[in-house]
Amino acid sequence: MEHKVAVVTGASRGIGKGIAIALAGRGYDIAFSYCSAREEAVRLQRRIEEQFGRRCETWQADLRKPGAGPAFVEEAAEKLGGLDVLVNNAGATRFESILDLTDQGVGDLIDLDLKNYLFCTQAAARVMVKNGTKGSIIQITSSRAERAYPGDGIYGGIKAAVARASQSAALDLAPYGIRVNCVAPGAIAVRSKEELAELAKHKAVPVDFWDKLGRRIPLERVGTPEDVGNAVAFLASPEAAYITGITLRVDGGLILPGMPESGEFGGWGGRKKEADR
Repeated sequence: MEHKVAVVTGASRGIGKGIAIALAGRGYDIAFSYCSAREEAVRLQRRIEEQFGRRCETWQADLRKPGAGPAFVEEAAEKLGGLDVLVNNAGATRFESILDLTDQGVGDLIDLDLKNYLFCTQAAARVMVKNGTKGSIIQITSSRAERAYPGDGIYGGIKAAVARASQSAALDLAPYGIRVNCVAPGAIAVRSKEELAELAKHKAVPVDFWDKLGRRIPLERVGTPEDVGNAVAFLASPEAAYITGITLRVDGGLILPGMPESGEFGGWGGRKKEADR
């Protein structure tokens, strides 16, 4: 079997885990980073090795720190003997009104969700160019890059910036046969029912959150990490060899109607009254 290597940032759980499993199932050796979820990372590593018979290496890294992301990409490529696919997935989600933004909060999102993506992309591209690899770089953005919601100005704006920067990177790297694309998830069930039940005890999230939201999406369900993983695997595959510079939205049609996020939405004025309490 051809030796193929995929590097995924932030893959110990959630969407990143779905991506790592999808690529391992298609014959890739995997290297992935995690920030703090060590136990989940070890379990995923064992699953990939035992279920798919692929090599899997893990790195603990805080990708908010300057240079941490590129160092991980370079070390992973050296240890696994090359690099065919990079998936920039690690990121933070932060929602707050423009009235409540702080310099620290904005700076943290820019460092992890934008700067880290750019410099990991650069590191991967340099490895691919040096090795003569016609590789694939895939950025995980969000449907929020295209559709605005209250409170997601910074998060959505950063994801839009990644998508736009990726188009230019696609042009920069096309002469080397390296493709750059984005996958934009919508509502993805990244927490299990058990995790939701625990959160519900503290009234943080309703236990039936995913079920209620799914009924309001055109395809009548929320997405899964596997859905996103399959989209990434397609864009990384030879079947997508003539595709670069695009964003593939994986959202079940979520943003097509332009619906408010909450089923209890009572009008924009209601949001102001709630904020003024």
